[in-house]
Amino acid sequence: MTFFLNRLAWTLPILLGVLTIVFFLLHLIPGDPVDIMLGEQALAADRQQMRAALGLDRPLAVQYLAFLGRTVRGDLGSSIHHRRPVAQLIAERIPATFELMMGGMAVAFAVALPLGLLAALHHGRWLDQLASLFAVLGVATPNFWLGPLLILAFAIRLDWLPVNERGTLAHLVLPSITLGTAMAALLTRMTRTALLEVLGEDYIRTARAKGLGAWAVVIVHALSNALIPVVTVIGLQIGVLLSGAIITERIFDWPGLGTLLLDGIYGRDYPLVQGCILVIAVTYVAVNLLTDLVYGWIDPRIRRP
Repeated sequence: MTFFLNRLAWTLPILLGVLTIVFFLLHLIPGDPVDIMLGEQALAADRQQMRAALGLDRPLAVQYLAFLGRTVRGDLGSSIHHRRPVAQLIAERIPATFELMMGGMAVAFAVALPLGLLAALHHGRWLDQLASLFAVLGVATPNFWLGPLLILAFAIRLDWLPVNERGTLAHLVLPSITLGTAMAALLTRMTRTALLEVLGEDYIRTARAKGLGAWAVVIVHALSNALIPVVTVIGLQIGVLLSGAIITERIFDWPGLGTLLLDGIYGRDYPLVQGCILVIAVTYVAVNLLTDLVYGWIDPRIRRP
């Protein structure tokens, strides 16, 4: 219980820091949301009236305190552009983003675990070299380049898969591959390294000496212990998936939280951007908290003070 409370206590200052940085950085971005909404040819009186209605005429410190007060109450405000509650807009987009994240993680797991396992079992051979090459290329390939390349190859040239927006399972294939490739490459490397370390331990040799089959030794004894660093990396990669989903959603016109966030940035929609960043930050912190708990469950030594 103490382990959980200590981890939970760190989340509050982190979220406060994220909210503070986002609030002030947004107001430093050039451009006025009132001018974007009304146009540069609008009358000064109309701009002033709109600015007062949106609360943008108040001092920045007053706006910040009001923003924190609303956030503590669970009120994310109303979108300047959409004229709708931010929480409602985010609730409509979150399912699409999590669907894309689950697709990217499924691709990563389906590729990384078998490939990392085979690379460790064939250490130094051609399969190990192939896995290492994939790990390097996967990490080095940006999704803003991979996404259009997949669209060109499989949607335009071969016409095998649809592109743009959200619909059937086929619409999820290309965005999931784009989002999950970098994570698959990193997890392949981590799985291979962790397994190579574990396979050299004394208890693995003891299990083999007792006559256990090769796959029983690897799956039951080696893989379960090798997953400890892999679980940590998976938790950290959730934030990477969230940030990568922003670009991937724009490439594939996926109606998720990333697309909504970019639209808010382009339109200087302060409440919308702040709400999106808050949801992303809370998700990232919650996943890392869960990762710490799972990490402590797998290895009880971590829970010791």
